[in-house]
Amino acid sequence: MSGKNSSFAADLAGAIDSSTAQPPRAARLATGVLAGRSNRLADLASGSLVNRAVELVDPARCRMWPGHNRDYAALSEERCHDLIESLKAQGKQEMPALVRRLQNDPTYDYEVISGARRHWSVSWLRSHNYAEFRFLIEIRDLTDEEAFRLSDLENRAREDISDYERARDYLRALNLYYGGKQGAMAERLKVSGSWMSRYLDLARLPDALLSAFASPHDLGIKHVTMLKPLLKPEDRRARVEQAARELAAKRGRGEGGPASPPDVIRYLTVAANAPKKSGSPKKSGSADILANADGVPLLRVDRRTRKAVTLTLLPRDGGSRADAEAAFRSVLERHWPD
Repeated sequence: MSGKNSSFAADLAGAIDSSTAQPPRAARLATGVLAGRSNRLADLASGSLVNRAVELVDPARCRMWPGHNRDYAALSEERCHDLIESLKAQGKQEMPALVRRLQNDPTYDYEVISGARRHWSVSWLRSHNYAEFRFLIEIRDLTDEEAFRLSDLENRAREDISDYERARDYLRALNLYYGGKQGAMAERLKVSGSWMSRYLDLARLPDALLSAFASPHDLGIKHVTMLKPLLKPEDRRARVEQAARELAAKRGRGEGGPASPPDVIRYLTVAANAPKKSGSPKKSGSADILANADGVPLLRVDRRTRKAVTLTLLPRDGGSRADAEAAFRSVLERHWPD
C-alpha cells in the first residue's frame, strides 16, 4: 500500500509540475500570434519588410497624374491589344498600378503614377462586356519628384512607350524638379549626360518640324542626330520648317508623300539645301540631288570635271524605277541633248 501511495503521489506531483510549465493551448496560441505580430512590426521598422496597401477598385475613380510619362490620349485598342488579350486570358490584372491617394476630390479617389495602359485596358474591358474586371492598385505615399523617378524607372525598359513620350517627360521634369540642371537630373536618374541630351534634343524639336511626320511617336532618339543639323543656321531652319508644313498640308489633303521617318528626313534634308538660281552655271565639284514629285531622292549628280559627270543611283531611298528613269533622262537631256 505504502508503495502504491508513494507512486501515486509522485505521478500527481509530476502532473502538477507539467501543468505549471505548459500554459493552456489557447494561451499558447495567443502568445504565438502576439509574438508573430511583434516580429512583423520589428521587420517593418527595420526596413526588411515593406507593408503596402493593394486594392481592387473601379478605374473610373482613378485619374492620371499630370506628370505621367505616357500620352494617355494616344492609347487605343490597337496599342493595348496585347495587354487586353493577356487580361482576358488570366481573368484578372496581375501587376498592380502605382497610385497616390487623393484628398478632398469628390470625383476621384486615386492618382495613377504608373500604369496608364493597365488603367486604359481595364476601363476598356469594363465597357465591353467584362464588367467584373477591377483595377488592381498599389497605394504609395510619394512626392512629385519621387513619383517621377519611380514612373521613369518602371517604364524605361518598356518598348510600348515611345522615345518621344519619354523625351517630353524628361524636359518637363528638368525644370519642375531639377532647376533646369541637366547634370543633376542625369545623376539622380543614374544615366549618362549624353544619353539624357539626346532625349532632351528630341523633346525640343520645333512643332513645325514634327508636323512633317505622321506621328511624333514614330521618332526615336536615333533620328535626332539627323534632324538637329537641319535647324542651323536660321535660313536653313526656315526652309526645313516650310517644307515640313507643306508636307503636312499635302498629307492632310490625302495626297500622300514620304511617310516613314527615314523618307521624311531625306525629304527635309533636300529642302534644307539653299535653292540654286535658275540658269546659273554649276561649279566644278558641285553636287545636285534629283528627287521625284514627292521629294524622294533618286540620283546624285556630281560634276568633278568639265568633261565628266558622275551619277550615284539611290535605289533604297523609296523612289520607283520609273522615277529613276525619268531623272536619268533629265540628266541626259541636260548634259547630252539630242
